[in-house]
Amino acid sequence: MSTNVLRTADGWWVVRDSRAVRIETKAVTTAELLADLAAVRETVRETIREEAASGDTGTAVADLVALSPVTTPCRVVAQMVNYRSHARDSGFTGDIPPAFFRKASGSVSGPGEAIVRPSHVKFLDYEIELGLVMGAPLPVGTVVTEQDLPSYVAGLVVTNDVSARDVQLTKTQFYESKSYPTFTPTGPFLCLLEPEEFAHLLDLRLKLSVNGDLRQDRTLADMIVRPAQALTLLARFQALDAGDLLLTGTPGGTALKAPPKAVEKIGALLPPAMKWKAFFRSQARNPRYLRDGDLITATIATPDGRIDLGEQRTPVTDA
Repeated sequence: MSTNVLRTADGWWVVRDSRAVRIETKAVTTAELLADLAAVRETVRETIREEAASGDTGTAVADLVALSPVTTPCRVVAQMVNYRSHARDSGFTGDIPPAFFRKASGSVSGPGEAIVRPSHVKFLDYEIELGLVMGAPLPVGTVVTEQDLPSYVAGLVVTNDVSARDVQLTKTQFYESKSYPTFTPTGPFLCLLEPEEFAHLLDLRLKLSVNGDLRQDRTLADMIVRPAQALTLLARFQALDAGDLLLTGTPGGTALKAPPKAVEKIGALLPPAMKWKAFFRSQARNPRYLRDGDLITATIATPDGRIDLGEQRTPVTDA
């Protein structure tokens, strides 16, 4: 059975339903916690014993202020256009070559912390993504099979790859557009999987709503490059360590969508400055971009609740 771990300013907690119990560990970073899984397992065993004896134990999760369960600094790597539905929204046809980009780990924020829109950003977008948290080093040249995925990935987190689209598109700059502080909300839980539970990854459903309006809703079955293959491709040039984070792409439903083909062909004939001015003039009429006061709700879980990464609720505010 998977184990959900929560981090607060006071330390690490094991979560069972609506209650949480402190983990007796000296771990400060995610990597240190993953190296001390014996403490996590003992906390789970002790919690089960106390529940059997008294029927209640621990602290209400609602009374805790969750921080990102992925501590920084760490490597934050993301897959680009990795769901078929997102590829359609983005105007891609045919085969899509796998691609990765980096995000600054300073963009990682807590699951209830406000996403801050910089004053120069006009088109702020959301992208719910499943985050893989590494539990062991992944050296360059590693080949990861489905069977040995549990040897490298310790757990899963809900993430949101927040994107400044006007920066991303005009500068063709992923790193800047996705690396502002608070642009990677993470958590609430680090879900530590048992080896047999990796067989259920494709059942995970990603859902993201803005102000109660469901925008994204797909399972991992919509993925183009799945986790084991993604790690193999990434390891051709990038090493990872325990505690590092890989964002595995977003499904369709983001605010940004490719223009119709006819409009795209006309735009290609325009000078770049005029093309982008026309494009963003049309985007200004799109009500789906994030605005001050919006509330984003994101969840990732299997339908049977076997794996449930918790609910992320992040307000949006202007700088």
